[in-house]
Amino acid sequence: MPTPAPVEYKDASPEIRAVFDDIKRSRNVPDVNNFWKYLARDPALLKRTWESVKEVMALGALDPLTKEMIYLAVSVTNGCAYCIASHSAAARKAGMSEAMFGELMAVTGLANETNRLANGYRVPVDAMFET
Repeated sequence: MPTPAPVEYKDASPEIRAVFDDIKRSRNVPDVNNFWKYLARDPALLKRTWESVKEVMALGALDPLTKEMIYLAVSVTNGCAYCIASHSAAARKAGMSEAMFGELMAVTGLANETNRLANGYRVPVDAMFET
């Protein structure tokens, strides 16, 4: 099956343009990236996903760098090349150094290994961790 075409701004419906305009305004960018252009093939999905991103990635108890690094670690674990590239750039923009990236990858790799070991051995959770 061929890859579907992205929705470009010039071809977008008013509903899609409204979301694209909000993304551009919020991120101070001249155009939306490919992720949003492909999601725009389903306007309801585009709007719902953008609203979730704005809510979850907004300032909160976690700082923007921490949120981007968590997103990056999960993207590495899930093997999403697009999200790895996008959130690596965002994390670097938010202040992630090469040393921080190296440690993040080490922790991500270690967590994946030990998670699989615990699952494979079916290790029961210790009572002291159940609180």
